[in-house]
Amino acid sequence: MKAIKRYQRYLSLWALGLAASMGAAASAHAQSGVGDVVYVPTPQVVVDEMLNMVKLNKSDFLIDLGSGDGRLVITAAKKHGARALGVDLDRYLLKVANEAAQKEGVTERVTFREQNLFQTDLSDATVISTYLLPSMNLKLRPSILALKPGTRVVAHDYAMGDWYPDEQKTLVVPEKKVGNPGISYIFSWVVPALAAGQWQSTINVSGKDVAYQFDLTQFFQNIDGNATAAGGAGGEVRGKMTGEQIRFSVSSRGAQKIERHEFQGVMKGDTITGTVRIGLDSTQRPWTAKLIKRGAMTRAQDEGGN
Repeated sequence: MKAIKRYQRYLSLWALGLAASMGAAASAHAQSGVGDVVYVPTPQVVVDEMLNMVKLNKSDFLIDLGSGDGRLVITAAKKHGARALGVDLDRYLLKVANEAAQKEGVTERVTFREQNLFQTDLSDATVISTYLLPSMNLKLRPSILALKPGTRVVAHDYAMGDWYPDEQKTLVVPEKKVGNPGISYIFSWVVPALAAGQWQSTINVSGKDVAYQFDLTQFFQNIDGNATAAGGAGGEVRGKMTGEQIRFSVSSRGAQKIERHEFQGVMKGDTITGTVRIGLDSTQRPWTAKLIKRGAMTRAQDEGGN
């Protein structure tokens, strides 16, 4: 609840600052972008925190959508050793970015491309970064959610609608003059695997194998649903997806109760493999589940009909 309240507070602050942000950015010719993007540079302290937040490393391939003068892409390569691609439509900014990459000696690891960000192939990315207005983030969101589970996403100032971030931070940035002046918001997400559907499993309880069925619904990374054990005992499911990793608990309900169970595992295709802890027993025992019927992610009202 605290995280949701902080997120709601951010939305209120964003609403107050958006008009000022757009006015200040659009008034300066040097900050005017091409296409749907108004170019406003991200302060370097924010760039550094964004890349730290997603734990960028040398095995990553980052795509920065709306890369501007290239500072995030160049920092990704120079400080973290990652490969990175910057996408922008502004030829002047692309020239500035390429010159900066050459000066910093990272041209072997970075590329800048003149391209519409909505037409960019994101499939090879392990990290996506953006500093785009909310409407553009929402337009991008279906493409991001279709990426490989575990892909990390980080955004400056503007989030992804009701896809609540897995992590968020607020930075004091005195040099920032647009949006909410002096304050930057950073949001990060991990693309979740789709676990919605009906799963069946057998769990050893008190020395006996007991059949279970899990009917899971999913709203982005959040898992809800029902669990039913042989004999009719039932419980409520609450949990979360982080990439392919699933964690959920089953709490008792009704007259026929399921003792509290804590599950964790990794989802690969139609199989979950992991461990379960039952009640107060600290022992973790093996657990697997098989998908019987695939479900769909709950649709968000602000997804623009996509």
